[in-house]
Amino acid sequence: MNHIKDNLDKIKAQINLACQQKILLTADSPLNNNKSLATSNDNATVKLLAVSKTKPSTDIKQAYLWGQRDFGENYLQEALEKITELSNLSDICWHFIGPIQSNKTKQIAQNFSWVHSVDREKIALRLNQHLSDEGSNIANDSEKKLNVCIQININNEQSKSGLNEAELFSLADIIHQCDRLTLRGIMAIPEKNAQVETYQKMQNMYLSLKAKYATVDTLSLGMSDDLSIAIAHGSTMVRIGSAIFGVRAKTVQ
Repeated sequence: MNHIKDNLDKIKAQINLACQQKILLTADSPLNNNKSLATSNDNATVKLLAVSKTKPSTDIKQAYLWGQRDFGENYLQEALEKITELSNLSDICWHFIGPIQSNKTKQIAQNFSWVHSVDREKIALRLNQHLSDEGSNIANDSEKKLNVCIQININNEQSKSGLNEAELFSLADIIHQCDRLTLRGIMAIPEKNAQVETYQKMQNMYLSLKAKYATVDTLSLGMSDDLSIAIAHGSTMVRIGSAIFGVRAKTVQ
């Protein structure tokens, strides 16, 4: 299992390198009049989300023992089994990052801390309502809120979920008004070999959203193949799976 530790170390090194390169670019930019703004602390703002879909609880526990706390799951039933099996790890943080069906919003709302894939009003309202449902184990916990990212279909691919840029702020307003949801930012899965303009557009959307809502602090962007360019364009959270746990088994759910 030491390969998981080794892989985590490699990914963290890549993140740190990308952050340092971003700092140098920022410092050298003619638009930066305050060179002191580019500090080595910038790498602390990029969080590693370990995507553990199709991987067993034993692998997740190994990553946890080596310091990883945030884990992303795509498939609800598989995730619920792992959440139960690892319930003794009190500070583990579960992120739901897959497409959301309406009939699964209750279990997602009540078992995850983050949802990265909200892309329509109906889903946001259902997630909010389920946190207040009578009889739920968290209905009386007014402090329990679900951290939400809006998924953007940045390259308008038919095969991917997410809304377009023009719809962002209308959904953001709805989420902002939900008393049990906290709007944290946006997420996207760019097309393979996406051009730099894709990342610039995501960065601009994120900064616009951040300027309007005080709770926004997350740009969930970048995976193994595009980690560096995502961080260069402001990503605060990268989602890495097979580079940590190895090649995934094919799962149909």
